[in-house]
Amino acid sequence: MFGLETGRGRVRVRLRGIPDGSGSHSDQHGRMTPHLHRRPAAAHRALSRRVLIGGSLAGVAGVSAGSWTALAAPSRTSGPAPEAASAGVSRSARAKAAGAAAPPPLDTRALQAAISDLSHPPSVGAQLRVGGSGDDWYGTAGMADLRSRRAPRPDDAFRAGSVTKAFVATVVLQLWTERRVDLGAPIGRYLPGLLPDESARITVTQLLQHTSGLPDHQGIPDDSTPEAVVRNRFEQWTPRAWVDTVTHSPLKFIPGTKQEYRGINYVLLALLIEQVTGRPYAEAIQARVLRPLGLHRTVLPGDDIRLHGRHVHNYLRMSDGSLTDITDFNMSTSWGEGEIVSTVDDLDRFLQALFSGRLLPPRAMDKLFTLPPDSVRMLDGTPARYSMGLQQAPVGGMTFWGKTGEVPGCRTRVMATRDLSRRFVLNYTPTPLEPEEEMTIRVAAVLTGASA
Repeated sequence: MFGLETGRGRVRVRLRGIPDGSGSHSDQHGRMTPHLHRRPAAAHRALSRRVLIGGSLAGVAGVSAGSWTALAAPSRTSGPAPEAASAGVSRSARAKAAGAAAPPPLDTRALQAAISDLSHPPSVGAQLRVGGSGDDWYGTAGMADLRSRRAPRPDDAFRAGSVTKAFVATVVLQLWTERRVDLGAPIGRYLPGLLPDESARITVTQLLQHTSGLPDHQGIPDDSTPEAVVRNRFEQWTPRAWVDTVTHSPLKFIPGTKQEYRGINYVLLALLIEQVTGRPYAEAIQARVLRPLGLHRTVLPGDDIRLHGRHVHNYLRMSDGSLTDITDFNMSTSWGEGEIVSTVDDLDRFLQALFSGRLLPPRAMDKLFTLPPDSVRMLDGTPARYSMGLQQAPVGGMTFWGKTGEVPGCRTRVMATRDLSRRFVLNYTPTPLEPEEEMTIRVAAVLTGASA
């Protein structure tokens, strides 16, 4: 594949005024230079860093110790609670009940403090919109752009990464309600000849719920170091070429028996949308979701590497401690699953519309908030946490549903309780390649009244 190395859009910035969490000192010319903490070379990884992040850090209910799991009580056992089972209560109904706890009063000073700590993780800026139960608040910290040094605004565009999947799932479920898609049908019915026979038998439901068992990618761009990300960020891939990278090995597990978060599942679903509707999946989302809701700042950029209008810049810390502006990015490796560009205001509007039933009828909403059977576990043995397009995160006695997204230098968390009594959209711009989840943890702790 063609890889373009270019200085276009690349800005080298010293760390003046930007916390790095490691301290700094003045050199003989009075310039601020960081103390660099050297890490051992990472072990070889069969999966890309992006896939690993999608399955762990983006899966906020299953991140490492000291994160959301430190705040969360288990949302279920391996089977239904006896009283629920005896009453015939569905899993989705139990999930709704679990998320119905009244949220604590909104502590806006604590929320501002939670996003104002731009050292943990090292970040350039942050913005947070919170709503529900009559409480609405918006706050910012830091900068949207190191050149202008201006504060973020709620209409600033940013790359929202895997939040794309919630939009894709919404359209697939709409097509299901229109009887144009059969959720139990094999994907090979809609995309004949694209996958090997065993993969072609994976169902639409299994793709939506990340229980496909598709093989790991082979021959994809290196993203294991900041320098590799910068070097490969303008590579161009077609969706079918990207799908081909998972066709050279056997399935990892029997489809439907385990859960593993994989972006490739949604690449196939976006191709399904195109096949069924006869139009690009981005146009289908525009017609069915963006235009009806008035999400005028939300786009699926396709081959356009730039963000237009007012937007947040993304920066990545290099091995020498400098920052590189990586806002310009070819998102073709995230086509169909992680390319969306949006704003805090647009994502808040989408979240409210989706959860209130404006986009889907009740029977499709039930699919949206239903996890796989209790027998289906993540690869690490923890309970499944992904439904059809959303993920579940029980925190501090409350159950959040929503979607997280990540691209290098930018993180987005879009979450709400099922009844919308508490919702939030968090966007921030961490500079490490593999930042910790500390800001999300702080925000969740304040919103739930849990102790961080």
